[in-house]
Amino acid sequence: MKMRFNKALLVAIMTLLGSLTLQAQDVEMATGLRASGKIYVVVAVLVTIFAGITIYLVALDKRIRRLEKEKKS
Repeated sequence: MKMRFNKALLVAIMTLLGSLTLQAQDVEMATGLRASGKIYVVVAVLVTIFAGITIYLVALDKRIRRLEKEKKS
């Protein structure tokens, strides 16, 4: 359980560091999206996609662990 928490913490830190580097760049398209307010839609879609992938991977990990335990016994 503690190892899973450490991995989740590491992923969160890496995501935050990645987002900091992206904020340093000034992209013309992003400026236009920000001005029109559509950037929030883009961010919401990306967050939804990443949340879905994360939930899927966690569920898949649980299934694989259960199968591994069944195989050991």
